[in-house]
Amino acid sequence: MTSSTDLDWLDRGNSEIFPDRPETNDINENLAARLAQSDRPLRVKYGIDPTGSEVHLGHSIPMRKLRAFQNAGHTAVLIIGDFTARIGDPTGKLEGRRQLTPEQVAENAQTYLDQIRPILDFDTPGRLEIRYNSEWLSKLNLEKILELLATMTVGQMLAKEGFSQRYTQQNPISLHEFLYPLMQGYDSVAVEADVELGGTDQKFNIAVGRDLQRNFGLKPQFGLLMPILIGTDGKEKMSKSLGNYVGLLEDPLTMYSKLEKTPDALVEQYFELLTNLPLDTLPTGARDRQKLLALNVVSQYHGEVAAHKAQTDAQVLVAGNTQQAGAVPEFSLSQVTFPAKLFYILNASGLCASSGDARRQIQGGGVKLDGDRIEQVDLTFDDATQLLGRILGVGKKKFVRLVE
Repeated sequence: MTSSTDLDWLDRGNSEIFPDRPETNDINENLAARLAQSDRPLRVKYGIDPTGSEVHLGHSIPMRKLRAFQNAGHTAVLIIGDFTARIGDPTGKLEGRRQLTPEQVAENAQTYLDQIRPILDFDTPGRLEIRYNSEWLSKLNLEKILELLATMTVGQMLAKEGFSQRYTQQNPISLHEFLYPLMQGYDSVAVEADVELGGTDQKFNIAVGRDLQRNFGLKPQFGLLMPILIGTDGKEKMSKSLGNYVGLLEDPLTMYSKLEKTPDALVEQYFELLTNLPLDTLPTGARDRQKLLALNVVSQYHGEVAAHKAQTDAQVLVAGNTQQAGAVPEFSLSQVTFPAKLFYILNASGLCASSGDARRQIQGGGVKLDGDRIEQVDLTFDDATQLLGRILGVGKKKFVRLVE
């Protein structure tokens, strides 16, 4: 299906492919050989558990690799873990996860699909299968569950990093959590996956899938692991809870402003993982690279016109001429009861996490109204007319236009 000389897309941004024996032409040990010699499209699996409602750029990395397989003529098999999400993947968690209801999972799943539509090819026949793992997992009887459990020992399960840490620290591990890697692995059996994609933290679960496929008489899948994206703070894994994320639902200006400030040490990795731009043709100047990165990523999710407008608006805001910035998201003052203190408006608009946070931002000099720094912590406005049409900002990344 795929030329062995045209595999740059496969190697880009990979942390590991396993098994990987490049010295052999064995299609069971060398993914490049499998791609070159297969007489059919490979089935490339990626699973998402819709345990939340917002997708960020860190989640987009395996999706982009899935799209690369689609572009090369293979079939993306997107598993919506509507059954496994009720447990929650214990990987990387030092305590049990809250179990979700089927209704919560269904709502999150639809939101996920809406957000990843700009990444995957939903339209070309044969390029995408969307499967829900409740289709097979909800039908497993006790006999089949016992068969799955018999494929792994307690010692093997406790070797999984997260379980090992929790066991050592005497944090409770519920028995149903042991089922998660087996259920994810059984997904690979059910869809007869040739390749499974995942972050570097998913190696254990993907390897379980290989073992189960072998146990059920199938050819074991390849595992293709990708890096975990560091967030915009340059320190921790991108995460909504840490506030160092760029969400796919964010407006163009917010997305651009965040990416334009990407730490220098992360810019090349962001280019490699989040764009298709040739890495040997990037600008040499640090600011030029940051701007190109921001422009390219925003274009992917909002289009080139919106991306260029976001770039212009960001330059205007940095210069302090906020009146010219037309792409600033709006906040309706109808949600505020006047008279109102500014720190309350900052909280209500979402610019600050709480009123206390808003007060600290004002005290720290981080709050501006139409480009003018606000210094009065208890500044109060008698009515909305004093604020209509003005732009309220926190730091250099967060802005809203105050409207009726």
